[in-house]
Amino acid sequence: MPALNEVKHYISGYVDGEGCFSVSFSMRKKLLVGWETKPSFSVSQNRERAQVLHLMKKVFGCGFLRQDRKTLKYEVRSLADLVNKIIPHFEKYPLLSTKNNDFKYLKQVCRLMLKREHCKASGLKKVTRIAFKMNPDGTRRYSQEYILRTLR
Repeated sequence: MPALNEVKHYISGYVDGEGCFSVSFSMRKKLLVGWETKPSFSVSQNRERAQVLHLMKKVFGCGFLRQDRKTLKYEVRSLADLVNKIIPHFEKYPLLSTKNNDFKYLKQVCRLMLKREHCKASGLKKVTRIAFKMNPDGTRRYSQEYILRTLR
């Protein structure tokens, strides 16, 4: 087994190709602003190469594995784990592609969430604007305009 430092560099390289940093939103009528903000980090892989996902879960010491259509997905959704484990890793072992931009946006959103900004309409507007800069080719259930229009 390679040294832990080498494994951490490997993980960053792997995530650069196969990982995803995202922020999604769900309508929640019980919440003050009407929307739940859900930051996440994930990596998908075919089941026959799942050992890399198990390695990530072990190295990061958080997250979970789940079946996602035809692949297995390693995912971290906990704000505390994102802030205390995932973000520090990618600050120390940075991504080399433009995916680093999505990481930086996730970091901004997590910092705002730590300040509970997403629980106020003005703060959720900031969070939404940042989140919609991420993964520009991806699909979303709700448009930014719809979220902003339906804020309480």
